[in-house]
Amino acid sequence: MFRTIAFVEGVTTLALFLVAMPMKYWLGNPALVPPAGAIHGAAWLAYLGGMVLLLPGQGLSAWNWTRTFLASLFPFGTFLNDAMLKKAEARIMPSGEADPA
Repeated sequence: MFRTIAFVEGVTTLALFLVAMPMKYWLGNPALVPPAGAIHGAAWLAYLGGMVLLLPGQGLSAWNWTRTFLASLFPFGTFLNDAMLKKAEARIMPSGEADPA
């Protein structure tokens, strides 16, 4: 479930940086910045909430917690961090068991 939240947070970051902001600064049309910014802000808060609610008990080290937080601060960070989260998920979930979320 957290990996899905992280993916959505990453996509909203890219939408803001690669669509809304170029439209504002290159085309002079700022219409998409407020809604894209609000959606991204909500996704980022969901990411932080997901860290607090969904990651405890996943066997993450202090560095992995820090890395997961830092990943939310940089474009593409959540995508780059996904492999580590996937490995952590595989360690705690027996193979063949489907993720319920």
